[in-house]
Amino acid sequence: MASGDAAEALKDIESELQQAEAELAAAEAQIKASMEEATREVSDSMKSMGKEVQSGADKLAEELEKQVDPGQAYLHINAQKPNVKVTASGLQFEILESGEGASPGPTSRVVTHYEGSFIDGRVFDSSVDRGEPAEFPVNRVIKGWTEALQMMKEGDKWRLVIPSELAYGKRGAGGGRIPPDSVLVFEVELIKVREG
Repeated sequence: MASGDAAEALKDIESELQQAEAELAAAEAQIKASMEEATREVSDSMKSMGKEVQSGADKLAEELEKQVDPGQAYLHINAQKPNVKVTASGLQFEILESGEGASPGPTSRVVTHYEGSFIDGRVFDSSVDRGEPAEFPVNRVIKGWTEALQMMKEGDKWRLVIPSELAYGKRGAGGGRIPPDSVLVFEVELIKVREG
């Protein structure tokens, strides 16, 4: 082969090589663009699926919240505490301090200090805050109080957790201050028993 033919063949090979490199670069660019597009599509699909999953989870959480009454959950958890006693009616109490005085009957009048709160700890009424004990007949208060007071002695201080049916039930109280079906928590100190 003559040197001119070899040079010509070399040029042809270089030209074909450059063309192959250009085609390869174009193919790589096309593959890269396709990969980027596929990645975007997968990412968009994943985001969309994520939103759908989150939406489904949010709906499920809302449904569970509707099914699980916070008051009932609180009563269930509180009843498991070691010092809490539960009566047949569902009243829960814990003796914080023990006294040795008299116990009231259903027609007795009692002098008490108390603080009433919701299960989230918000106080709705407090004779302690007013700085003056309250006096009332045992049988003229909510059922949970009537039941608890007759088990207490002068000097006792108890923590009561009262199911809504032993408190204000479906009607609530205080012009909306205590919503219907509220489980209530009271700290009650029985100061004095007076015969009615």
